[in-house]
Amino acid sequence: MANGSNERGRFGQLGFIFAAVGSAIGLGNIWKFPYITYANDGGSFVLVYLVAIALIGLPIMMAELVIGRRTRQSPVGAFIDAAKGRLGGRAWGAVGALGVLGSFILLSYYALIAGWTVYYFGQCLSWSVRGFDLEGQALGEAFGGFLANGPLQVGFHALFMLVTVGVVTLGVRRGIERVTKLLMPVLGAILLLLVVNSFWSPGFGEAIRFLFHVGPVTGHGLLEAVGHAFFTLSVGMGAMLTYGSYMTSRQSIPRSAVTICFLDTLIAIMACVVMFSIIFSVSAAERAATFGKSATILFTTLPRMFYEMPLGVVLAPTFYLLVGFAALTSTISLLEVVAAYLIDQRGLSRRKASLLAGGAVFAFGIPSALSLGASGALSTLAPLGERTAGFFDTMDYTVSNWVLPLGGLLTAIFVGWFFSRRASSQELAEGHGDVGRWYFVWRGVLLRFVCPVAILWIIWAVIGGRSFA
Repeated sequence: MANGSNERGRFGQLGFIFAAVGSAIGLGNIWKFPYITYANDGGSFVLVYLVAIALIGLPIMMAELVIGRRTRQSPVGAFIDAAKGRLGGRAWGAVGALGVLGSFILLSYYALIAGWTVYYFGQCLSWSVRGFDLEGQALGEAFGGFLANGPLQVGFHALFMLVTVGVVTLGVRRGIERVTKLLMPVLGAILLLLVVNSFWSPGFGEAIRFLFHVGPVTGHGLLEAVGHAFFTLSVGMGAMLTYGSYMTSRQSIPRSAVTICFLDTLIAIMACVVMFSIIFSVSAAERAATFGKSATILFTTLPRMFYEMPLGVVLAPTFYLLVGFAALTSTISLLEVVAAYLIDQRGLSRRKASLLAGGAVFAFGIPSALSLGASGALSTLAPLGERTAGFFDTMDYTVSNWVLPLGGLLTAIFVGWFFSRRASSQELAEGHGDVGRWYFVWRGVLLRFVCPVAILWIIWAVIGGRSFA
């Protein structure tokens, strides 16, 4: 291990759960999951998604946690150490490097989107004081103008990165654990408040029926559910592996992973209840004209609808505060992956690693910030043809459709076929007790066969033209 290892830390048992759940919960839960659930007929999609979480997301998350805690290193060093004496040897370090690269690129544009939530939180505070007077089309045009404003895009991107760097610089216990232990209960309380308020929404009953009514499952919905189940849990990019390296030996990996998956899914479903109660409060004609066409409804439609509801002046800024908190807990974990690599493999102090990683991510994110209308060249860049439009879209497509699936696929193959059976079974039993026949199901069935086949299906669909960005 590099001489930067003394900069590592340990989570407390509850601190790890808060941090890991915070990593998994993000814009994908509050924003993307409700959107794709609405677009895929609700309850049928949710049912398949739950099955996919159990058969794909959970096993790969456990695999990352096992490697992380067993080696006590960040992704690159962890795979190299875990592969000693195995076929491929140090070459497996490339899987860890892929995770670090994926986290770096993902954070460069994820923090940009997170910055939008800060801007709209401020906008909602202003609207709540002076009144909301924008119609749907005007709100969409205002959002388009905001995206095309280069200085604003770069400025809010910088703001969110500064906060993220500040937390990671403080370290595992004083920074990441302390902040996530504060944010996660607040996030949960805000979301619960919004859910309770949804009970009195005209669309609440229809929203519940839509969300939990199970009908025919389409092939499109099945593939979308498998894809999102894989992406929503922060697996395939080294985040769970890195956090796993800070776990205590007294903590059960299986129980922790199940808890993380349960809370992540619960938050996503609660977000659906909130958003669908708003969506189903309008006429079918307005829904058809407004929803299901773009994931940007969070910024182009919901603000107006909040202000048409009772207590909207309170609920609107509260909602965007919730989304911002969810985004921050994810950006912290993404930066920690890169910073941990610099600490463990390059021997940098935590402060230097955090500042260097954060600065590099911010600089790399500037082209994304300018590719939403501020720069014609960056906005029309299409190296992958019709699959992407602009630098931002290209980065999102690359990470979501290639880096993360490949990372998850190779992690499943490594732990299922190459990592020491004795080491993995010992690590699962540590802090948990005998795992018995469940170990065979996890390693011998799910990691060896089910997960690789499912992820290869995703990759094959991407090759055929599908996109999960």
